[in-house]
Amino acid sequence: MARLVLLTALGLALALLGERFVALRNRLNASREVEPVNLPGCRLIKGVEAGSEDIDILPNGLAFLSAGLKSPGIQCFAPEKPGGILMMDLNKDSPRALELRVSRGFDLSTFNPHGISTFIDKDDTVYLFVANHPEFKSTVEIFQFEEEENSLLHLKTVRHELLPSVNDIVAVGPEHFYATNSHYFSDIFLKYLEVYLNLRWTNVIYYSPEGARVVAEGFDSTNGINISPDHKYIYVADSFAHEIHVMEKLANWSLSPVKVLQLDTIVDNLSVDPSTGDLWVGCHPNALKLLIYDPSRPPASQVLRIQNILSETPAVSTVYANNGSVLQGSTVASVYGGKLLIGTLYHRALQCPL
Repeated sequence: MARLVLLTALGLALALLGERFVALRNRLNASREVEPVNLPGCRLIKGVEAGSEDIDILPNGLAFLSAGLKSPGIQCFAPEKPGGILMMDLNKDSPRALELRVSRGFDLSTFNPHGISTFIDKDDTVYLFVANHPEFKSTVEIFQFEEEENSLLHLKTVRHELLPSVNDIVAVGPEHFYATNSHYFSDIFLKYLEVYLNLRWTNVIYYSPEGARVVAEGFDSTNGINISPDHKYIYVADSFAHEIHVMEKLANWSLSPVKVLQLDTIVDNLSVDPSTGDLWVGCHPNALKLLIYDPSRPPASQVLRIQNILSETPAVSTVYANNGSVLQGSTVASVYGGKLLIGTLYHRALQCPL
C-alpha cells in the first residue's frame, strides 16, 4: 500500500513538472520565429558593444543608456568590464554614445545597471534613477546629472526588503519612484524555480523616504514600467504573461487596475512618447533564444508601437523586427525628433529614422 501511495505521488509530481515545462515553453514563445519588418536608414550606434538594456531621453534630446548588464546564466559580451551609463546627443547627425563619469565614492567596479528613469525637478535639476545589481544583489541608485561636466553625482543608495529583484523604475520625485520586482526571491535557484512553477508573486513597489509598500501584485514577471504624460496612469509590462497593465495612479500613490492589453510577444521595457502618449515597447519574439544563447540562432528583436492604449481598441503595430542578424534581444525602444533608438540586453543598439 505504501509503495502504491509513493508511486502515485511520484506520478502526480512528474505530471505537474511536465505540465509546468510545457506551460513555460508557451510563456517563452519557444517555437516562434519573427517575420522581418525593416526600417530604411538604420545604423548601429557607435560606442555600444555589450548591451543597452534601457534608454531614457530628456526633453532636450540627451539620451541616457544603461550598458553592460550582467545576470547569472545570461550571455555577456564584456564579462570583465563593469557596467556604466552612456549618453548621446540626438540633436547631432551621427551621435556616438559616450560613458558618463561618476562622482568619487561610488563603487564603479560592481556597477551593474538595469532599468533607468529620469526626473526633472521644478528647479530643472535632473535626477537619474538606476536599478543596480552589485554582486547580483538589488539596489536603486539616485544620481544628479551635471550637464556641463557630462557627469553623474551620486546622491543615494536605496536598499529595502521589498526591493529584492528590481528590474525597472519610473521616478515620480527627487527620491520617489515606482519599481518592478521581476522575481519574488533574490536567491538565483529560487528565482528559476518561481519562473518554472509560474508562482505569479512578482509586484510593483512604491518607494519614498518615508518607506516602501506593495501597490500592485499577482504578476507573472513584472518588467518595464512607465507613466503617462499627464501622470494619471502607470503602465506595467508583465513579460511572460505577454501583457501590459494600465493602472490609475491614486492620490495616495496606490495603483488601481484599469485594463490589461494582451499581446503575442514577450514585452520588456516601456517608453512613452511625451507628445502623443504612444507606448514604444522593446520585445522578445522568442525568449528561449534570449536565455539560451546560440550564435547560430541568435535572439530576435521586435519593436511595437501602441496608440490610444486607453481606448477600447488600441492600435498595435510592429515598427521593427529582425531575426538577430542585425540586432539581438531588443529590450527597449524610445523616440525623439523623428528618431527611434532600440536597445538590447547584451548586444548592440540601433538608431533608425522614422
